[in-house]
Amino acid sequence: MSVLLYDTTLRDGTQSEDISFTVEDKIHVAKLLDEFGIHYIEGGWPGSNPKDIEFFRSIKQHNLKNARISAFGATRRAKLTCDDDPSIQALLESEAPVACIFGKTWDFHVTTALQIELHQNLEIIEDTLAYLKKHVDQVFYDAEHFFDGYKANPDYALQTLQAAKRGGAEYIVLCDTNGGTLPFELGAIIEEVKKQIDTPLGIHCHNDSELAVANSLTAVKHGITQVQGVINGFGERCGNANLISIIPNLKLKMGIDCISDEQLRKLYHVSHSIRELANMAEWKNQPYTGKSAFAHKGGIHVSAILKNPDTYEHIAPEIIGNQRRVLVSDLSGRSNIQYKIEEMGLDIDINDPSVQELVNTIKELENQGYAYEGAEASMELLLQKSRGLVPDYFKLRGYRVIDERREQDKEPISEATVRVEAPNGDTYHTAGLGNGPVDALNTALRKALEQFYPVLNEITLIDYKVRILNTTVGTKAKTRVLIESTDGKTRWTTVGVHNDIIRASYLALVDSIRYKLYKENI
Repeated sequence: MSVLLYDTTLRDGTQSEDISFTVEDKIHVAKLLDEFGIHYIEGGWPGSNPKDIEFFRSIKQHNLKNARISAFGATRRAKLTCDDDPSIQALLESEAPVACIFGKTWDFHVTTALQIELHQNLEIIEDTLAYLKKHVDQVFYDAEHFFDGYKANPDYALQTLQAAKRGGAEYIVLCDTNGGTLPFELGAIIEEVKKQIDTPLGIHCHNDSELAVANSLTAVKHGITQVQGVINGFGERCGNANLISIIPNLKLKMGIDCISDEQLRKLYHVSHSIRELANMAEWKNQPYTGKSAFAHKGGIHVSAILKNPDTYEHIAPEIIGNQRRVLVSDLSGRSNIQYKIEEMGLDIDINDPSVQELVNTIKELENQGYAYEGAEASMELLLQKSRGLVPDYFKLRGYRVIDERREQDKEPISEATVRVEAPNGDTYHTAGLGNGPVDALNTALRKALEQFYPVLNEITLIDYKVRILNTTVGTKAKTRVLIESTDGKTRWTTVGVHNDIIRASYLALVDSIRYKLYKENI
């Protein structure tokens, strides 16, 4: 048996009240998911907002290895034909090879939300799918509120699935949209569906009863072969089925090779990278990929773990890219560094003494608030600097940042001055204005450095994220800054941490500059 993984982080996941991806974020997430081995990536709803339209335009410029891009949308409106419906036409204009259409399954929604006759809804479902089938490679049908609809009116719920089948849906996805179905109910209903529907079935669960993962696995146990979900369980209300838990459970507990062993080792990296891009706080106790998922502190546990990890671990953490942490003796670290070295394709001997020194350095930096899963460029600089391969490109001799509002109704003016020393000993003193203090500091710093490193004029800063790490101390809180940069050919992300947000920003800016110079072999 095989199972197809359908990720909707970029659509359903963004409905979480705390998440707002930029187009660049969405491209980054899609590339991570593709390398991870996800089969389908739902990029968004092209008829709903300009950002999703831009994503579908931009993603075509990237060659994905494993995944197909899917566009999400609704069945046509009752008073329009598919040719006249703007949302349907937006799906076609996205040029996504896959379309996933949701329609009403619960009679209550048909008569109350759509306010149309039940037979009209059946016609709309069939007509929409048949129309799209002529224009895209694959069409999937999300049967919204299916389990609630089935429990209220099983005959009508099954009629909507039959309409989807007649329309040519290649997968009919049963949705627990309100997240209130129990696993034993879900399994029994799926068995009834299979008696009347021979189209391949998928599952889409929400987590309002904290059963989305359990229901998804139950569905697979009952023969469903497409699982929809979101990385880290992001989503509206209580979230969606968490693929970070579903995937290892399918592969390691149920023996279903939905991704390869090599791809499974990226689970931790994918989970943390996307959490950082979403600017969401760390979930230390997240199953499989949380920092505490394989952390051991109790004396009896630690004693047993040191003899045989199987005593208190349900899997080996290395299988999914995590690591064991024995808190009382602070043992661990090298395996995680080794994974990052291999992932980056660097020629570094794990037995090199500098690597162990680096492990200790990273532990100390992580205690200070640094996080490298979303800042691969800073991580690579650390690795190579420990081996003496990153030159001292310049020295900071000082900087000053002024943010001044001169008139009540005028915008503030941000100005920065910087003094840096070049490798030849020359000192450069420059000033710059910007849209805010960080932009002014970046302008002044670049103005100084470009005088002896002209290649830096290729860099553009495209994203800037701030995370408050210890919220209980108010304005004294420590800040983590993530900066994403590009030179038009590649993108890279760097990190800085400090109690002073300007200093944290400076550290991330400097890493971005050093990474560019290092990659240029200067």
